[in-house]
Amino acid sequence: QVQLVESGGGLVQAGGSLRLSCAASGTIFSNMGWYRQTPGKQRVLVALINSYGSTNYADSVKGRFDISRDNNAKNTVYLQMNSLKPEDAAVYYCYADDDYGHNYWGQGTHVTVSS
Repeated sequence: QVQLVESGGGLVQAGGSLRLSCAASGTIFSNMGWYRQTPGKQRVLVALINSYGSTNYADSVKGRFDISRDNNAKNTVYLQMNSLKPEDAAVYYCYADDDYGHNYWGQGTHVTVSS
């Protein structure tokens, strides 16, 4: 059974930092990353990292967020978020996929940024 367990969300002041973690298990994952969603809007990509360490970021977070991945047995992906802005506030979802075309999602973690 595939599981993605997120942690690290919370409340932070604008300009502050948070680190999200997602521990994944149950299969061999290809891409792992983070999406975010605000009320009434679609879920959008924040950052993605493949099994070789290549990364992809949304333009809005480039230079502020850093995604990394621990490819040992824990299959953990991290999102270091710096210089947070009120517009970064959202529910952040961990994402992973495998080589068979299956997509997996975490339960979501809230990030609130106060101005």
